[in-house]
Amino acid sequence: MQEKIFQLALNATPGVGPVSIKNLINYTGSASNVYKSAKASLLKIPGIGEKTVNSIKDKQWIQKAEEILKKCEKDALSITFYTDPNYPSRFKNIIDSPVILFSKGNIDFNPQKSIAIIGTRNATDYGKTITKEIIEGVKKYNPLIVSGLAYGIDIEAHKQSLHNELPTIAIMGSGVDIIYPKLHQKIADKMIHAAGSGVVSEFTPGTDPDPGNFPARNRIIVALADIIIIVETALKGGSLISAEIANSYEKDILAVPGNINQIFSQGCNHLILNHKAHIYTKPEDITALMNWDLGKNTNNANTKTPSIFNIPEDFTIEEKKILQYLQEKETGEHIDLLSWATQIPINQLFNALLQLEFAGYIKSLPGKYYKFTNPK
Repeated sequence: MQEKIFQLALNATPGVGPVSIKNLINYTGSASNVYKSAKASLLKIPGIGEKTVNSIKDKQWIQKAEEILKKCEKDALSITFYTDPNYPSRFKNIIDSPVILFSKGNIDFNPQKSIAIIGTRNATDYGKTITKEIIEGVKKYNPLIVSGLAYGIDIEAHKQSLHNELPTIAIMGSGVDIIYPKLHQKIADKMIHAAGSGVVSEFTPGTDPDPGNFPARNRIIVALADIIIIVETALKGGSLISAEIANSYEKDILAVPGNINQIFSQGCNHLILNHKAHIYTKPEDITALMNWDLGKNTNNANTKTPSIFNIPEDFTIEEKKILQYLQEKETGEHIDLLSWATQIPINQLFNALLQLEFAGYIKSLPGKYYKFTNPK
């Protein structure tokens, strides 16, 4: 419990963002050790200056953390810190991922499959119909559906998920105790009581839905998903910002094409035209792009096969790590999890994977999966 207070205190301290908190804990070992460390020791940590250390040593943030913890306990809110076992594994390679998530509901942050469905607040009948089609089309794969509880496409995605008994979570631009918009309170309540569903926020309970919070919340929607589907958006819609984030995170995007004279199809058409998104025509496009084989667990394949290939000594350290890991993954591994398991940064990993694929030792699969192929 004391460790949780220190975690909350770090998160509440002004000027100490996710990158700094992760840096502090990587060097000290835990949030409590940060507070036990002398000022001089903290100042030796790269990127940590005197202003940051003085803020951390201000005891008012410990008091603030105690208040937050009491509120969370009273309102039955869960607190997930980035060192917790149930912290989203999809966040591991994203440098600006939140260090704390507040949530309410029965949420699994590490589902086998996950889809973000987003779009305009001014959804047309066409957009709502496509959203319904998408969710019905992927139902047999039981993915988590992630969206933002906003008007339009977002709320339609949540409603259809509940109707089809798929887990769904809403990422909030406010505290999880302040449902926004209020009109969606009943849907949020249904999500909180549905299996695998609920509401999530990086913002402290009690935080109002300020406009500046929503771009930050969009990165979480993107980060939690394996694939992002944009149903309808204008050329200046918030979904285009999410698309840019998704591309920077190396996430696959599908955009639904629409009437060229329809303002809320222009954004999707733009993404497709500029090769920033794949075109969506039917639910099978999702399963093909993501290499989803029904009945097979491609994200967490634990079946191990014997090591039947002796890795050449002249391979680089990175190449050896990759091959050693992939030999034990019969159905392959997603690049994000491969990066986390081998501790190889994504940019270096891409280069190593490319060399190994050219040499015939691995095969790239749809959805950014890679599989070991035993050379003959």
